[in-house]
Amino acid sequence: MKFNVRAVQEVDYNNTLKPWWDSWGWVAPPKDFLPETGIIISKNDIDICAGFMYLTNSKVALTEFVISNKEYKDKDRSEAIELLIDCLIELANNHGCKYAHVILKNKSLLNKYKEAGYIESDTNVIEMIKVWQ
Repeated sequence: MKFNVRAVQEVDYNNTLKPWWDSWGWVAPPKDFLPETGIIISKNDIDICAGFMYLTNSKVALTEFVISNKEYKDKDRSEAIELLIDCLIELANNHGCKYAHVILKNKSLLNKYKEAGYIESDTNVIEMIKVWQ
């Protein structure tokens, strides 16, 4: 069976995404930190992976918060993640972006992005966030 591609819905944060981040031992970003441009890949009504694309007022889109269902062990898991990356690139392209940027730590995911045509730039970065009311 083929994969299904859909937009992330409001209910996905608590029902799917937050539990996935928790299962991997990662801190979930606050719900209002995520853009509306999120995609979920599923098969047979089982959500497999998700990711988000931040659109900017330039030709750059930022790919962020790619996460997967830790319990999904089928052989096509890797293919689902590749499809997600391709869909995020297509989303950026459809919004007129010329560049897609991502910050990664996960080696396996890094290889998936390289396979999708991303090139490695700076490798010595620290992520920082400022929060204000």
